[in-house]
Amino acid sequence: MFRSVHRFSVAYIIAISLALGSCSSNISVPTNTSASQPTAATESSIPVPSTPTTESTLAPTPIVEVINPLTGLPVADPSLLEIPAALVSISHFPITARPQAGLSFAPYVFEIYITEGTTRFLTTIHGEMPAPEAAITGGCEVRKEIFLRTNEILGNRVWSDTNANARQEVWERGVGGVCVNLYDTSLSLLQQTTTDSNGYYGFNVQAGTYFVEFVKPSGMDFVQKNTGDEDKDSDVDPASGRTDALDVSSSLLHLDAGLIPLSNISSTSELPEAKIGPVRSGRLVYADIQAFFQDSCLIYAFASHEVLAELPKCGFVTHDVQGGGYMFGIDEMMQLARDQKDPNAAFNYTSNIYSPDPPEGGAPASRLHVYIAWLNQSAWVYDPLYQAWWRYVDDADPQTAGFVHPEVDRLTGRQLHFENVIVLFAQHDVVSPTNLDIHLEHDWVGDALLFRDGRRYNIRWSTRASAEEVLTGHRKPIQFLNLDDTTPFPLKPGHTWIIVVTPETPVTEQTAGELLLQFFQPPGAK
Repeated sequence: MFRSVHRFSVAYIIAISLALGSCSSNISVPTNTSASQPTAATESSIPVPSTPTTESTLAPTPIVEVINPLTGLPVADPSLLEIPAALVSISHFPITARPQAGLSFAPYVFEIYITEGTTRFLTTIHGEMPAPEAAITGGCEVRKEIFLRTNEILGNRVWSDTNANARQEVWERGVGGVCVNLYDTSLSLLQQTTTDSNGYYGFNVQAGTYFVEFVKPSGMDFVQKNTGDEDKDSDVDPASGRTDALDVSSSLLHLDAGLIPLSNISSTSELPEAKIGPVRSGRLVYADIQAFFQDSCLIYAFASHEVLAELPKCGFVTHDVQGGGYMFGIDEMMQLARDQKDPNAAFNYTSNIYSPDPPEGGAPASRLHVYIAWLNQSAWVYDPLYQAWWRYVDDADPQTAGFVHPEVDRLTGRQLHFENVIVLFAQHDVVSPTNLDIHLEHDWVGDALLFRDGRRYNIRWSTRASAEEVLTGHRKPIQFLNLDDTTPFPLKPGHTWIIVVTPETPVTEQTAGELLLQFFQPPGAK
C-alpha cells in the first residue's frame, strides 16, 4: 500500500510531523578518522630562462557574483536562478541510453535502484541551461587517462575565455588536446603531455625550477597574463606561450592558460541535438524529491498505474525505448520549468553549505567501485588535478562484466566528473516485485557517506522541516549534516551525485583508499 504522504500538501505534512515526531532509518556506518590527506594539483620552441617570479601586477577588478544554492558556485546568468528546478528522469538501461545527455549540467543527480539490477537517474537542472557543444581542441590528442599522482604536481587547466576578460569563470569550458611541455633551467625537455577533454593537464615533479610551455591551437590566441587572482588568471606569456621560471617546493596547481577563440574558428565535429535524456518512466520516490524542490517540474515518461497516481504531472512524454528513451528538447524543458513558478511565492533552494577547504577528519579515499548487479557496475575515481571524481561505467556486457571506462556527457563529449559523491542509506519498501517505495519523504533522517577532496566522511541526511520551513510552509532541498543531526556538513562547491541504497548495503575498504559498495537488494524485489 502506498504512502498517503504523497497526496498531502507541504504545509499539512509539516503540521503532522510536528504533532507526531519524526521517523528515522536505523543504520550504522563505521567511522575511520585517519589523518593523512592527499594534496589536490610536444613539439615547440625552446624557452629562455628567467628569474623565478611570483607576479600579480594589476589590481583585481571587483566581481559581483551570484551563487547557485545547489552548487555554491557563481552562475553566468543569474536570471536562470529565478526558474524552478527541472527534474528529469533519465535512463541508464538499455545500454543504448549511454552516454546520457545533460548529466554534467545537473547540480544534483540522484541514482535510484528500480529493481531487476538496474538504476535510473533523476537529474536536477537549476541555474545553468544545458547546451550542446562541438568542442574546439588543440593540435595533440585529447588525453583520456586520469592523472595519477606519484610526486609533487605541477599543472592545472587550459580554458577558453569566452567573455575575453582574462579571468577564468567557473562556467567557462576547458580546451582539450593542447600540447604541454615541461622544461628545466638547462633548456632540456623533461616531459610532454596533453590536456584532457576538460582542459586539465599535469606533471609529476620533484622540487626544482621549471618552465611550462603551451602550444597555441590554430585559430586561438592567449589572453593577457597575470591580470589578478592567481587561481583565475592566465600564467602564460602571449608571445611565447611559456610561463616564467617556476620554483617548485610543493604542488603548484594554479598554472592556467587562457585562450581566446578567433572569430573565424570552427569545429569539425557535429553539434549534438539540443535535447536532454533519454527520458524514461517515473518512480514513486520522485514525488518525495519533487516535494523538497519547491515549484519544480518533474519530467518523465509514463509510469505504472499505481505510481502515476502519486506523481506530479508537469512534463509527460512518450515511453519510447528506441535509443534508451525519449529525448526531450532543452528549450521545452526550460519553458515547462518557468511555467511552474508560483507568482505569489518565492521558492528557496538554500539548504546546504559549501566550502572549498576539506573538513577535518574523514579517511583517505581514491576509488569507489559501485556494484549494483553483475551487469550494472560503475566507479568513481579521484583525480587530484580536478580535485573531483571521474565517473566510470561498464557496458552491461557479460563478456566484460566488472570492467569500467570513463563516461562522458552526450551534449559535450567531455569527461563526466562531480565534486561530491554521496552514498545515501534510505529504507526501501517493496510494493511489488518491480516497484519500490524509497523513503526520502518529509521528516526522515539517515546515514550517508560523503566523498570529496580524496577523502570520505560519515555524515547524516535529513528531510526534517527547519524553523523557516515550518514558518513558511514551503519545503527546502534535502540537507547534509554532521553526526549531531543539527549542524550542516560542508559540501565542496560544485556538482553532487547521490547514490541511494538500502541501509543494509555494505561499503567496505578493499585496499588502502579503495572501497567497494555492494548493493543489498531489499527482500521481495525482483
